[in-house]
Amino acid sequence: MNPSPATAAKAPALAAQHANPKSDIEIAQAAKMQPIIEIAQKLGIKPENLEPYGHYKAKVSLDYIRRLQDRPNGKLILVSAINPTPAGEGKTTTTVGLTDALNRIGKKAMLCIREPSLGPCFGMKGGAAGGGYAQVVPMEEINLHFTGDLHAIGIANNLLAALIDNHIYWGNTLGIDGRRITWRRAIDMNERSLRSIVSSLGGVANGFPREDGFDITVASEVMAIFCLARDLQDLKRRLANIVFGYTRDRKPVRAGDLKAHGPMTALLKDALAPNLVQTMEGTPAFIHGGPFANIAHGCNSVLATTTALKLADYVVTECGFGADLGGEKFMDIKCRKAGLAPDCLVLVATIRALKMHGGVKKEDLKAENLKALEAGMANLARHIENVKKFGIVPVVSINRFSADTDAEIALAKDACAKLGVEALLADHWALGSEGATDVARAAVRVADSGKSKLKFLYPDDMPLLEKIRTIAKEIYRAKDIEVDKAVRDQLAAFEAMGYGKFPICVAKTQYSFSTNPDARGAPVDHVIKVRDVRLSAGAEFVVAICGEVLTMPGLPKIPAANAIDVGPDGKIVGLF
Repeated sequence: MNPSPATAAKAPALAAQHANPKSDIEIAQAAKMQPIIEIAQKLGIKPENLEPYGHYKAKVSLDYIRRLQDRPNGKLILVSAINPTPAGEGKTTTTVGLTDALNRIGKKAMLCIREPSLGPCFGMKGGAAGGGYAQVVPMEEINLHFTGDLHAIGIANNLLAALIDNHIYWGNTLGIDGRRITWRRAIDMNERSLRSIVSSLGGVANGFPREDGFDITVASEVMAIFCLARDLQDLKRRLANIVFGYTRDRKPVRAGDLKAHGPMTALLKDALAPNLVQTMEGTPAFIHGGPFANIAHGCNSVLATTTALKLADYVVTECGFGADLGGEKFMDIKCRKAGLAPDCLVLVATIRALKMHGGVKKEDLKAENLKALEAGMANLARHIENVKKFGIVPVVSINRFSADTDAEIALAKDACAKLGVEALLADHWALGSEGATDVARAAVRVADSGKSKLKFLYPDDMPLLEKIRTIAKEIYRAKDIEVDKAVRDQLAAFEAMGYGKFPICVAKTQYSFSTNPDARGAPVDHVIKVRDVRLSAGAEFVVAICGEVLTMPGLPKIPAANAIDVGPDGKIVGLF
C-alpha cells in the first residue's frame, strides 16, 4: 500500500524528525493541553461529574458511571504486539496514535490504557505514556505519582499484611499457621533485596519472626482485584475473598475473616474512579490500573473499559507485551469475567523487531536484511494464528522507521496477505494522527463487519492443570509442560477448595513463546516448566509461575533513574 498523498508530501519533514528526534518528554512538554473540563465535554460529561486533580487530570465520579449502564456499547478495538525486543515495537504509541486517527477520520473515539509503574520508569523501560507525537499528557505526572492510585493499592496490600501479623501477635484466634502465610507485601519499585526477607526481628515486642517478601505493586492481587472489579461492592466482595494463608490443618483463611476488606475498600474508594486525561491532540483517555502482563493479567481496569464503551463509539485499549501473554489473558481472564469481546485486534510490529526475531543484532538493524526479516516473520505469523484461535479478526500495524526499505516493507505486507491479514504502514510517532489513518480505517472496517466472534481457549470446567497445558500447547506451541508433584498437589488442593473453575494467569518471560528469553522467533516443541502456582481467590484466577520470571524485578546495572532529574526551571528531564 502506498503512503497517503499527505504523508508523501511531508516526507522531507518526516525524514528530518526521524534523523533528529526530540525526546518524548520534550515533545510532551511542548504540547498545548486543553483544560480537563473541555476534554470531558467531548464525552458529554458535565463538570459536576468530575473530581479534578489540577487543571489537566480528573476522576470521573462513580455515581455518574452508575447512571450510564443503560446506554449501548461502542466497538472495542484491542491493540497487542509481537514478542517485545530491544528494537522496540511501539504498542502504547500505536494505541494513542490509532485513537487520535479514529477521531481524525470522523469517529467518536477514546482510549483506555494502564497506569505506568514506577518500577520500570526508574528501571529499564523508562516512561510508558506513548511516544513521539502520539502521547498522553501530562506525561511526567502520568509516569510518576499521577492521582495516587498505585500508592493506594500498595497501602491496601500492606494493610492486610499488617493486620495478619497483628492478629497473630494478639493471640491468633483464627489459628493462622505462620509457616503457611502466602500474602506478601508490596512496593511500587524494582527492589531485588526485598524479594525474600525475614520479618519481625528484634525481640518479643516485634512479633513472631517469619519468612516474608515483597512483590512489585503491579503484581499484587489487590491490583488484579482493582482492575477486575465492576464497582465498589464488587471490589469489597473480592477483597473479602482473598486467601492470605492457611491454618495448621490447611484450611484457608480469608481477608474477610480478619475484617480487612472494609478498611482496604476505604483506602481504594477514591482510586477506583477512572482517571481522565488527554492525548496531545485532545482525545479523551482513561488511564486506570496497571498490572504487568508477564507476572499479572496486563490490562487496564474493567471499570474504565466498560465506562468508555458507554461514552464513545470506538474504544481502543491495549494488553501488555505480546499477544501470547497480554492478549491471551485479555481474552481468557478480562473478557471472560467482564463480558467483553474485541471487535478487532491490531497487532503491532516493526521491521526492526522482526529482523531481530530473525537473528539480527541490534547494532546491525539499519541494514536491509530480507533473509532475517523473512525468518523473523514467523513470530508475527504465530501471533496472527493465535489471535484467530480466539475468533478475533486481526489487522497488522507496521510502525515505520526511517531505515526500513521498500523491499522489507513489501515482504512484510506480502507475508501478512498470505495469512489473510491486512498489514498497513503507520507513522504516528512522527506525524501523530495523520500517520495512523490507514490503520484506523482498516480497524473500523473490521470492527463494523461483525466478523469477530470471541471464543475462549478453554472451558471453565477444564481441570487447572489441563488449562495450563492447553495454553502452553495452543499459544506457546510447547511440546508439553513440566510440573513437579508439589505443584500438582497444590493445584489439586485449589480444586478441592472450590477454585477449579478459575482461569489461569501465566507468569513467564515476555520475550519469547518459550521460557527462555533468548529464544526469539517462533520456537516449537519446547517444554514449559511450571515452577509454582499461587491462588488469587479475590481476583478469581490461579497464577502459574513458569521458568525464571520474578514477581519482584531488579534494577539494571545502569537504571533509567540515572538520567532523570529536575532542571533549574523546575521541569523534569530524562524521563524517556
